[in-house]
This record gives sequence, structure tokens and C-alpha cells, in this order.
Amino acid sequence: MINCIIIEDQPPAQRVLKKYIADFGNMELKGTFADGLQALEFLKRTAIDLIFLDIHLPKISGIEFLKVLKHRPNIILTTAFADYALESYEYDVVDYLLKPFSFERFVQAVSKVPTKNNTQMANSLKDKEEHALEHIFIKSGYEHIKVDVYDIEYIQSDADYTEIITKTRKYLSQEPLRYWEEFLGANRFVRIHKSYIINMAKIHKINGNQVFLKGGVHLPLGRAYKEGFMALVLQ
Repeated sequence: MINCIIIEDQPPAQRVLKKYIADFGNMELKGTFADGLQALEFLKRTAIDLIFLDIHLPKISGIEFLKVLKHRPNIILTTAFADYALESYEYDVVDYLLKPFSFERFVQAVSKVPTKNNTQMANSLKDKEEHALEHIFIKSGYEHIKVDVYDIEYIQSDADYTEIITKTRKYLSQEPLRYWEEFLGANRFVRIHKSYIINMAKIHKINGNQVFLKGGVHLPLGRAYKEGFMALVLQ
């Protein structure tokens, strides 16, 4: 979980950032401030991981705020003016968002924020991938059908069986969803909902609580799975 604050004096820009933070799902907004002086007082009492900082602020500018900030968390600058980009990177900011920016660009910026969870998950995933499978055999009646693991787009739980979906076919399996989650975990298959596991290689985009696959299918992203899933996506 990334604890963050917003320093932004324009209400419309505040609303956009608040929505993006909520949609992202792995962040907790600890406060919103209209100027840097208010934020400095807050930071004396509270440790946070990330600041979304506007450059044009009343009282002191975002650049001046950076100069006086002693214990600096990760900073993502936001501004409608590109002129300050070069100067801002002298203060070792994570990224620079030029308004208006999309949710996709927001996610790209936040993905650069280092977190302990991301590092741990990346190391775990690396270990698993060393033992990744190339294909599986699915029992169907008296047959065992060979399926290339990469071709699997997602797996869906359906009553007493699971459906393994590829671009061209659907296979029925009597194994529960938990079995496939553990069996295919080394191949970057991730649980996103109580009823769905997806192949991360097939993701096209994530919008709110929906995961869109490259083939056009979109699946729900469950609240209980969102934080861990987003941490894997953004590692």
C-alpha cells in the first residue's frame, strides 16, 4: 500500500487525482492540501510514501517546496507547463505529469515508485518463472489434450468445473480454480476474482475494476484481489 498526499490548489485537478488514486486501488490518500505550507506542517507529524505536487502553488511554488523539504518521500510533479521539466529532475523526482494526463499515464508514473511489496513479489515471481511450464494436459473424457500454456487467456470457475479459455477453444476441467492458480502460478497466471484467473501476458489494459484482455474480453477485478494484482502489474 502506497500512502500519499496531494498538494494542488485547483479543485478540478484535485478531483482527477483523487479519482485516479481510488481507481488504482493500491494507494491510500492521507490528505489533500491547497498549498505547500499546510503540507509541510502535516509532514512533520506523518510519514508518507508519495507526494503528488503541483508546481504552480500559492505562497510557495512546488520547486521551492522541494528545496525546503528535509525528509523527502517520492515525488510526482504535476503541472500544465512543460518548461519546468528539466529543473524538476534536478530534485530527483519520480516522474513529471503534464496536465491533462490520462489514467494510463498516471499508472505509468506510479509504477516507478519503489515499494517493498513490489520488490518481494518481483523476486518471488522470478524464482517461479525458472520452473515455468510450456504446456499442460487437460483430461477430457478418456483423452488427455495437450494445450500450450501461452495460448490460455483465462480460466473461469463454473459450478463444479472450470473452463480453460484459449483464443480458439474452450476446455472443461474437473479441477477447481485453486488447483490451476497454484499449478500455473509460475507462468504468470494470477487470480483477479473469486471466479477468474488470467494470463498476465494477455492483458491489454486495466480500467477501474475491469481487466481488458488483448482479444477483447473484459473481466471483473475483485476488490479482495486488486491490491496484490496491481502490485504485480506495476513491478
